[in-house]
Amino acid sequence: MAAALEGVVLRIERTSIHDGEGLRTVVFLKGCPLSCAWCSTPESQEGVPERGYLLERCRLCGLCARQCPAGALSMAGETMVRDKGLCQNCFCCESVCPHDAVRVYGRKMSAPQVVAEISRDEVFYFHSGGGVTISGGECLQQADFVAAILKECRHRGIDTAVETSLHASWRNVEKILPWTNTFFVDLKHADPEKHARFVGVGNQRIVANLRRLDSRAEPFALQIRLPLIPGVNDADDDLLELLALTRTLKRVRHIDILPYHRLGVATYRCLQRRYVLEGVKSPERRYILERLGFLRARAEDIGIKAGGGFGA
Repeated sequence: MAAALEGVVLRIERTSIHDGEGLRTVVFLKGCPLSCAWCSTPESQEGVPERGYLLERCRLCGLCARQCPAGALSMAGETMVRDKGLCQNCFCCESVCPHDAVRVYGRKMSAPQVVAEISRDEVFYFHSGGGVTISGGECLQQADFVAAILKECRHRGIDTAVETSLHASWRNVEKILPWTNTFFVDLKHADPEKHARFVGVGNQRIVANLRRLDSRAEPFALQIRLPLIPGVNDADDDLLELLALTRTLKRVRHIDILPYHRLGVATYRCLQRRYVLEGVKSPERRYILERLGFLRARAEDIGIKAGGGFGA
């Protein structure tokens, strides 16, 4: 591993049971080319570390404004305002705030630093059949960084997986391909027009990469994940269109439903962004099970298993 190779990491979570087999360490990276209306991690969209502001915690003491070396902060009524043109992203405001009103999302880390964090839990991987999963944002935005991490993990006998939308150049897919045991592909919608409406781009590149990945000879697993969003991709026709695509892929034998949730809404407020699906409620468990049953019955007819997680 090249010690100088750095990436931008959002966070590292341990002992996950929803991101692959066994207990896993999940490395979330920053940067994503999509703009999903339901995105639950808006803090992962930008490819650089960024600042969040919790208005309800701020006591307007003014310490951050006095300490800001760029003079980018000022008080305006009942809030502290940041001039993005002046801000140097030094995050001094976060370090001096006595009320924890400032959040910093993301930090630069070297590939060896990330591998060292992953390796701390090797004993759990061994006993549970787990490993590491690299997620996003979109991890293929930092393909060289991801490849370096996965390669070293494989050399250490750690199982590797990536969670990706596959909206990237094929060249970037090839960089991580030799070191990846499992690809979890988040396919938001099988219809290209609806995909563009809700995600910001069509799915043509994604489907092309998916088919290309499906045709490879390397021994990796390929699994599709569907974030089930009410009113977006949960209708009968939407699910049937997904199955029609899946049945043309020889490697895919499993589809996972990831139920819509609103856990990221508070982060939108912290980042001072508008949440597009404000009026959409998290579906009840009964409805999720009904949709899963509809998908499962038809998936089994073509030799594909369908499952779902209720914490996703």
